[in-house]
Amino acid sequence: MRKKDRQVTDPVKIDEIIEKCECCRIALIDGDKPYIVPLNFAYVHEGDKQFFYFHGAKVGRKITLINKNKYAGFELDTDGMFKPSENPCNHSFKYKSVIGTGEISLITDIDEKIKIFNLMMKRYSGKSDWEFNERIVDATAVIKLEVEELSCKQNN
Repeated sequence: MRKKDRQVTDPVKIDEIIEKCECCRIALIDGDKPYIVPLNFAYVHEGDKQFFYFHGAKVGRKITLINKNKYAGFELDTDGMFKPSENPCNHSFKYKSVIGTGEISLITDIDEKIKIFNLMMKRYSGKSDWEFNERIVDATAVIKLEVEELSCKQNN
C-alpha cells in the first residue's frame, strides 16, 4: 500500500468497517476480462479465517464464472464523501474501503444454506430466526468466499 498512513490493520476496526458497508462487489474472471457484481452479503470472522456469503440465481453468468475459476476479488466501501479545497489540486475524498481476494465456491447443503440466509437476514433486518421454505432454499445459489488476502484503508 502506497499511503501507509491510510492503512487499517486492526482486525476489530476492519470488521467494523465491513459491517458498515451496504454491499460487496465480487470480481470474477470472464476469459480475458473482469466481471464485477454488487451483492448483498453476510460476513463471518472466526479466529484467523474470514468468509463472505452471497446468494442469487442458480444459473447465469456469475454462477458460470464461479464454476470456471475458483478465485475472485472483492471490494467494499463506505463513508464516501467529497472533501473540497480552495486549491483544485488538493480536493480529496473521504472513504473507508476493503479489498481482497479469495477462493469462491457454491454451498449445496440445505441446512448450511438456511444458516447463511439467517446470517444475511440478521445483517439487514436485525432478525435471525426466520423460517425458510426448503424448496426455495434449494432453488437458490449460496456462494462462499473464503478470504485469502485482505487490505483496508481509510481517508478521514
